Amino acid sequence: MTTIGSGGTKETADTSIDNTVPDQVAEHDTLKYHLLGPSLTKAGQDAVDQQKVSEIIYNASKGSKYFNNEEYKDKNLTQKIEKILARKSQLERIDLASDLRRADEYIAELELTRDLSQTVVHIDCDAFYAAVEELDRPELKHVPMAVGKGVLTTCNYHARKFGCRSGMAGFVATKLCPQLICLPLNFEKYTSKAQEVREILVEYDPRFESASIDEAYLNITDYCEEKQMDPADAVSQLRTEVQEKTHITISAGLAPNAKIAKIASNRNKPNGQFRVANERATILAFMRDLPTRKVNGVGRVFERELDAIGVKTCGDIYAQRQYLSKLFGEKAFQFLMQTYLGLGRTKVQPVEEYERKSVGTESTFKDMSDKTELREKLRWIAEELEKDLTRTQFKGRTLVLKIKLHTYEVFTRQVIPPKAVSTAEDLYTYALPILSKFEKETPGMKLRLMGLRCTHLISTKKSSKDFFNLHRFPSTSSNDEVPKTMQDEQGEWQVWPDTEFEAAARQEHQDEIDELERLSQEQPADPNDSLTQEEALEASNRRLKHGRPILPNPTPPKMRMDSGIGFRKPETGSTKPEPKREERQAWICPICSRPQEAGERVFNEHVDFCLSKGTIREAAQENENSSPRVKAMVVREEAANRRGRPSGKRKSEGMHGEEKAMKRLGFFAVQR
Repeated sequence: MTTIGSGGTKETADTSIDNTVPDQVAEHDTLKYHLLGPSLTKAGQDAVDQQKVSEIIYNASKGSKYFNNEEYKDKNLTQKIEKILARKSQLERIDLASDLRRADEYIAELELTRDLSQTVVHIDCDAFYAAVEELDRPELKHVPMAVGKGVLTTCNYHARKFGCRSGMAGFVATKLCPQLICLPLNFEKYTSKAQEVREILVEYDPRFESASIDEAYLNITDYCEEKQMDPADAVSQLRTEVQEKTHITISAGLAPNAKIAKIASNRNKPNGQFRVANERATILAFMRDLPTRKVNGVGRVFERELDAIGVKTCGDIYAQRQYLSKLFGEKAFQFLMQTYLGLGRTKVQPVEEYERKSVGTESTFKDMSDKTELREKLRWIAEELEKDLTRTQFKGRTLVLKIKLHTYEVFTRQVIPPKAVSTAEDLYTYALPILSKFEKETPGMKLRLMGLRCTHLISTKKSSKDFFNLHRFPSTSSNDEVPKTMQDEQGEWQVWPDTEFEAAARQEHQDEIDELERLSQEQPADPNDSLTQEEALEASNRRLKHGRPILPNPTPPKMRMDSGIGFRKPETGSTKPEPKREERQAWICPICSRPQEAGERVFNEHVDFCLSKGTIREAAQENENSSPRVKAMVVREEAANRRGRPSGKRKSEGMHGEEKAMKRLGFFAVQR
């Protein structure tokens, strides 16, 4: 079977074409590759003739607005790459010894952070939506089928053999596989099945992290130690349990960190697992020949840019290390060096614990220009966003309106309301002037997409107030800006920029699905189709949400069965119990016995404040003739009574009150 970049016959043909119109052919080839879409690396396509698939997509979409827009973006990317190459050519003529040295120093620093003590697992349900549908219709297991009408959201492995995959326009998929059966989406069904899987995952890691409805990360280090099991055996047991209880299969990747686990989970699909051993040499060998596109966070655009400078595999990164920060920026440099070394985060935590940046929703539709219809659509979007804000318990200080014209041009504008907003009425009221301004600036404006998003979020969750500052200080406050970091046991901060690149790759994937949805609308609808075009579009709207849905993890069985404290697993990435988490140092006040922020000036001010209270002064005056030992005891007794605690009753019951008073007095004397 002919594949891109292989076969002597193809090379001869390409040489012949290149002698005639090389620039046109090069542009033609890059556009065809771009049109293959964001799901090119999906499992089940190893034997697919991707060149044939690209030809079908190219011919089917040629002349459409979608095609013209993709052609425009491809030209812009080509121009950008030309500038990158020109910049690299300049850098090659100057001395970059300092940049090379800095890169090597960074590599050495990164090596010190390598943690091989953890076992992180990435599990991915196999063709999830299709598998769930096949449970209701078993006859579909043996024929090509997909879920999604306008755009495929997933397809079974029979369909993938024809080149069909998620993110592909439905009419293109039927050209590749005329016998393809497409079913409408049913999110209620998929969510219910996903919850069944989650009920099993929580037994292996109560703090597992949902990456999407059909994939999750687990840290099974503690589970394996507790059960005295080999990680591979534990994951095999997990997969068997999921299959027996839910009747769907999952694939898994095991590795020392989340980045490699994600890659490994795609190796033995479907219904398989692959482990990358916790050994430095094994990790480096695994990454060396890995195509950059296989790394989560490297999309089609970044892949082409890297390919242009000679980085086709992760092993190629090292030779170009002195150029990376100057060509792509510091964050990209860090991301690529960590990728080369096979480093990534080991911390896994419930998705609701991540700081959410925005909440939003979008709607896609046929070309719309009528002002009344646009306002009705805006109000509907505001109502949908209100539901999301209520569910996630947030308000937004900033409101962003996004529109996409019929020409595929995208515009966003924002407004800062005088108050944080969350109700549909407020969202509509503050977004309408932005829409009106767009209409004045663009006469005859036709829209294909409209969306609203709230940023700079404020939580509306109700929590008990800590009036007396009785809780220990957390390692970071909710207002601290420490993006993409995690703290190890020694309190050192490790920076992992993976999140930004992974988010960008997800956005690229979503944009592709969004634009393919437009392309599907330009095709004539099948009159025999039981699902109307409007119903298909409304179903797709439920997918177009900013950020991941935040759903609490199920309660572990051990906690459900125990009405007391129950079993609570420590935070993953650490084998220490929960109370041992890294915290800011606190000093205990010898007067009120409450924890205070460590710092001599602040602490002494607090102690002075405690001593200046009238009740203590009166107690000291009444016992003017008493010994210092008795005075200290009075101070202690008065403070204890004000707190409503019987005198002399503290955690250290074995120590006499008089001795404790002297201990506090001595501590106070040192601090003064």
